[in-house]
Amino acid sequence: MKAKEFFEMNDKELSNKIAELKSNLFNLRFKHATNQLSNPMVIAQCKKDIARAMTVQNQRALAAKKAK
Repeated sequence: MKAKEFFEMNDKELSNKIAELKSNLFNLRFKHATNQLSNPMVIAQCKKDIARAMTVQNQRALAAKKAK
């Protein structure tokens, strides 16, 4: 996903997406360990998506803290 897509989500959707991505990463790692994963690059892509989403979440938290 693009970072722009994460910016367009509200806080609850973003939290749900992070949880979904982490669950997906767990499943991908499990498939990789059992040699059922055809393309191991999807693991790296999933990690990057998690990082992008968490970055947006942290930016929002810092902006809210700074506004107070």
